[in-house]
Amino acid sequence: MSNHLLLTLLLISLLHTTTSLSQSPAPSPAPSGPPNVIAILKKAGHFTKFIRLLKRTQMDGRIFSLLNSSNHQLTIFAPTDQAFADLPSDTIKSLTYQQRIQLVQFHVLNSLLSYSEFQTVSNPLSTQAGDNSGYHFPLNVTMTENQVNITTGMVNASVSGTVYSDDQLAVYEVDHVLLPLRFYVSPPPAPAPPVKTVEAPAPEVSTDIKASGGVRVIGYGVSGRMWFVAGCVVGVFCFCV
Repeated sequence: MSNHLLLTLLLISLLHTTTSLSQSPAPSPAPSGPPNVIAILKKAGHFTKFIRLLKRTQMDGRIFSLLNSSNHQLTIFAPTDQAFADLPSDTIKSLTYQQRIQLVQFHVLNSLLSYSEFQTVSNPLSTQAGDNSGYHFPLNVTMTENQVNITTGMVNASVSGTVYSDDQLAVYEVDHVLLPLRFYVSPPPAPAPPVKTVEAPAPEVSTDIKASGGVRVIGYGVSGRMWFVAGCVVGVFCFCV
């Protein structure tokens, strides 16, 4: 009897332990980290040349570092292999290493834009290339009937589709390589500074008076004229005497 009771208690304890273990919450998954642009483009296919440019300029590492920071969100315009093939021959080879970096940076916006936000975004857009004014790196987008169009001053392109999108990164396929104006058009020379005019001092008015008889009398104002008259009177008086 005691053995039967002991066995029953042991079974109840084992069942209770098993139930508790089955109801324990599963461990939280490890954080996945920032999206990997190279992996995203490889999975999508037909971005081989853009991937090569990202790696050779080391911009893939810079983008990963930016995304690894919690306060950075980016949008990337990814040209297809056909877009690079449509360029005039040696277009990329003719660029300096610094220009190739700027070319990739010009395809990376400093903010996250959903497709619908292209309708209301303010132009010119801010890119990793920097100065977006006048003859530097202007990039403008317009949206017409759900079609996003891009202009750089050198190239007109269109967004062909969405490659990837989450709450930190958006990647859009574009049908042309976005060539910046800075590479091909020189800014006009700065206007010459205005010439400062210096006013010459007013000339002094001489009050010298030559008296008749070769006598030079210099007088100033009323007192000068009085001395002149007095001198004339004395002269006449002396002449008469």
